Amino acid sequence: MTLTSPAAEQGEMHPSRWGDPARAAALPDTARGLIEMVFGLDERPALAEVSVPPPAIDTKVLDELAATLGAEHVLTDDATRRLRTRGKSTPDLLRQRAGDLTDAPDAVVRPGSHDDVMAVLAWAVAHHVAVVPFGGGTCVTGGLAARRDGFAGLVSLDLVRLKRLLDVDHTSMTATLEPGLRGPEAEALLAAEGLTLGHFPQSFEYASIGGFAATRSSGQSSAGYGRFDALVVGLRVATPSGEVSLGSAPANAAGPDLRQLFLGSEGAFGVITAVTVRVRRLPAEKVYEGWRWPSFVDGAAAMRTLAQAGLLPTVIRLSDEAETAINLARPEEIGQSEIGGQSAGGCLMITGFEGEPDAVSARRAAVTAVLSGLGGQSLGEEPGASWVKGRFDAPYLRDSLLDVGVLVETLETATFWSGLETLYAGVRSALEASLGDGAMVLCHISHVYETGCSLYFTVAQKAAADPLSQWLDAKAAACDAITEAGATITHHHAVGTDHKPWLSAEIGDVGVSVLRAVKADLDPTGVLNPGVLVP
Repeated sequence: MTLTSPAAEQGEMHPSRWGDPARAAALPDTARGLIEMVFGLDERPALAEVSVPPPAIDTKVLDELAATLGAEHVLTDDATRRLRTRGKSTPDLLRQRAGDLTDAPDAVVRPGSHDDVMAVLAWAVAHHVAVVPFGGGTCVTGGLAARRDGFAGLVSLDLVRLKRLLDVDHTSMTATLEPGLRGPEAEALLAAEGLTLGHFPQSFEYASIGGFAATRSSGQSSAGYGRFDALVVGLRVATPSGEVSLGSAPANAAGPDLRQLFLGSEGAFGVITAVTVRVRRLPAEKVYEGWRWPSFVDGAAAMRTLAQAGLLPTVIRLSDEAETAINLARPEEIGQSEIGGQSAGGCLMITGFEGEPDAVSARRAAVTAVLSGLGGQSLGEEPGASWVKGRFDAPYLRDSLLDVGVLVETLETATFWSGLETLYAGVRSALEASLGDGAMVLCHISHVYETGCSLYFTVAQKAAADPLSQWLDAKAAACDAITEAGATITHHHAVGTDHKPWLSAEIGDVGVSVLRAVKADLDPTGVLNPGVLVP
């Protein structure tokens, strides 16, 4: 059995910004000019650092846990607790920037094994302490802000020490990973074996393997590699009621697939301590290119044609007219009017092909024939290369916009092809009506299936005096529109606390009862991420 850890651990994200502070940058001149013209600039000075509330858990109770894990793995200092406060949604950042640290955990505990996790859960049950599993901290739906009412305290169960490649099966093409591995760490360990997972969400640089599983993540290469939940073949889970180990075969008929019970469970049913995933050989060739379509409707129809013909590339994305017009698909070039050396207009599609050279060439030729036949205009490889260069940079742009008084946030959903136009129009209208004149509402499709696709909206508006309420009102209006259209409340961001008010409408009263019954059986005292997911 392989036991391999990453050569070096990644640094921490800034507590009130995204990612590495060293990579944060001022707005590009083109973007700054556009923002000033549309919204005006309102430079927001950084607030003085506010102290974290003192721990509510009795020192003797924490000493008991320290005796099990080691004192160095039970942390109560301000800096560590601040870093484990909430996730990275715009509301999370607005609260942090306003000095609101009321959701800070009383302690950060760092188990080093599955048995350590079981010990922490037993301790939490004994002392009625709430436990919030923490992977990479990239959650954008309130899933790291658990309810602490009625509990003796709240701890962040930081999985940062569980970051080994436990096993590689080159015959079956599977690998078993611990949950604390972040995306780049996991890919580096697999690359040493000549393999890749191929899961690259926008949060890739900081999100963790456990987080991918617990939120049913979907990466930018989902058309070629699949959603993360489709890659999972086995799980090991620690629950207050005991261990669950799943995945004895690639497929079975031994009742309902219980792996799906924990995938997307957001730490409310148990703590994932190992994930066995399907892996692929490292691609020998990668090619990305751009296409222009006369309209969003035309581009979406082309995506549907490819999906239903079984001809999807590894990556396929389509920006609507508004997103294309400001070049949001290429953050470093926002405000420019050229795409691929040609005048902007219509909608930009990005396609990408990965694999062995012959397979890439054949798939690319087949896709090119279909897209050209449907009226797409090839823009060559430059737009694709530009997208790849900036594919993980949008969250940094959000920080820069917040710094100058522009509210920016995203939301996503998915529907069947037949409902696409109704959903798109309904959510756009709801956001524009709530945010008022001058709001930018942009959209792209980034995940495609034979039967439907996802819609990912980005909004921007001049920040009001109370930007938090401004966004929460707009998000509620959008969620109401999503529910009215019969679409899903979330395609890949998960439920958390933000989407929970709309979950009952999606899964029905009986579905809610099932979730509550599972919660009661696996976590009878309710210590796991209370208030998250389960209505």
